[in-house]
Amino acid sequence: MSIKLYIMLQLLRKEISSFFSSLIGYIVIVVFLLATAMFLWVFPGEFNILDNGYATLDPLFILAPWVFLFLVPAVTMRLFADEKKSGTIELLFTKPFTDLQIILAKYLSGLVLVLFSLIPTFIYYISVYLLGSEVGNLDVGGTWGSYIGLFFLAAIYVAIGLFSSSLAENQIIAFLIGVILSFFFYIGFESISSLSFLEGISETILNLGINEHYKSMSRGVLDIRDIVYFISVIILFLFTTKTVLESRKW
Repeated sequence: MSIKLYIMLQLLRKEISSFFSSLIGYIVIVVFLLATAMFLWVFPGEFNILDNGYATLDPLFILAPWVFLFLVPAVTMRLFADEKKSGTIELLFTKPFTDLQIILAKYLSGLVLVLFSLIPTFIYYISVYLLGSEVGNLDVGGTWGSYIGLFFLAAIYVAIGLFSSSLAENQIIAFLIGVILSFFFYIGFESISSLSFLEGISETILNLGINEHYKSMSRGVLDIRDIVYFISVIILFLFTTKTVLESRKW
């Protein structure tokens, strides 16, 4: 193992440990699972799996992006804002880490937390699989495509939240910026594309938003264009985060 990779893994382990040494990591996982479980299994309505009479996890994949819209910025708001407020950010950058290593370690730690919150929802998958009028009467391809799409969506939210945290010293401000930007990228472009005077470029604008690519993956089709979109947006926000942090040297 190269020294750079070892340093990167050590920094990543430190960031993950910081999540789970406090309550925030556990709170995020519990709130996500509790919120989705209540709507899917307890509260009556269109999202209740038992009420709609179909063996499908579609309600989970409709709800989850909205729940993550608030939970992910709540996780990422402290990543740089807290370092700035406490004055430890300069100390962090004096250690033998490159700016990119620090950014990636913080980003991946947030991504790991999102993954930990998604894994327990496989219980929902097993439940719906067994509850069908015929066991296994479930769109398996569409469900797994939705899981992959949801993970990529959350990965963009983490990148946006990290960027937002790099802009502010106050965690609440970082949270609000993260929510607004995530909301805009999730549904904002779709709303703009519906404006009548933009009819000629509406499809191009629509494809700039997360939701269009997320819905595509939810159909169970892993189109390379959707994957390239998600990765490109993640890289864009990681790069802008790096630019913001490097501005301290200007």
